[in-house]
Amino acid sequence: MLKIKNLLSTSLLLIPQFFFAQYTDVINSNRPGETMSAYSVGKSVIQAEIGVYGIKEKHDLLDYDASGFGTDFTIRYGAFLEQLEFIVDLQYQMENFDTPYTSYKKNNFRQTVLGAKYLIYDPYKNYKDEVNIYSYKANRSFKWRELIPAVSIFAGANFVGADNPYYFSRDGEISPKVTLVTQNLFGGGRWVFVTNIIADYIGTDYPSYGYVLTLTHGFNAKWSGFVENQGYKSDFYSDAIVRGGAAYLLSPNMQIDASISTNFKNTPSVLYGGVGFSWRYDGWYKEKQIELKNNERAKKNPENEKEIDYQARERKRKAKYE
Repeated sequence: MLKIKNLLSTSLLLIPQFFFAQYTDVINSNRPGETMSAYSVGKSVIQAEIGVYGIKEKHDLLDYDASGFGTDFTIRYGAFLEQLEFIVDLQYQMENFDTPYTSYKKNNFRQTVLGAKYLIYDPYKNYKDEVNIYSYKANRSFKWRELIPAVSIFAGANFVGADNPYYFSRDGEISPKVTLVTQNLFGGGRWVFVTNIIADYIGTDYPSYGYVLTLTHGFNAKWSGFVENQGYKSDFYSDAIVRGGAAYLLSPNMQIDASISTNFKNTPSVLYGGVGFSWRYDGWYKEKQIELKNNERAKKNPENEKEIDYQARERKRKAKYE
């Protein structure tokens, strides 16, 4: 019985985190999967997500073996609006290729994307989920609202330099990228299902279209795991990949993760695994929350308005010289 009460208390704390704001009490990282979540990090919050991975390829038709490693780095920043997030997404890879006749190396940026994501629709905006404090079962039962996804749109651009061996053209090029993002929360947020529908390299000779489906489960307050299916198709390269992994919360603002991925074909067969780290700075966001609470207090008691304004000015003055 005590265990049930503790679990119920935890779920009550998690509900506001998922339902009432872009900003969450703990870091909300896109790692270690490849999907982009529908929600932003929160206005004035900056978040960094970095990983390293090893990769092994074997191509039966072209008769080569390749191995190497790479790193991916993402910066996310919420600005202007709570629903708006700016993103810089970079990936650099180095590989050694061996064939029966020769060996060669390939290294460059596999991805350089700059763009912004905006939350179009949030099914939990202005919605209050009534919690039944007498029934654990009632709070864990299925709710039809969970079938309605949050919807976001990402729009950005690929920046490819000249003579990039991972690109189909030797000339440098800038091309648009658009992603439709949906996100569903099930079981009070214990299960999260995210879909990305992607149109990439739009307007080039080899546009690419794809999808990513990710199902994440929170086992407890620290551990979560995920499974993922990714597919993309173009005249230049097509593939389908399955991926799985786990993440561990070090603190409310730090997370570590690990994952492994593979595909189902031999032109080439691909196997890679990696580890990563996510960190956010939300100090500016908390300051805004304090000011918001002070403003609400001033409305309730107008006599306190001058004192609250003075306190806010003093905080800003001290911060300037710290």
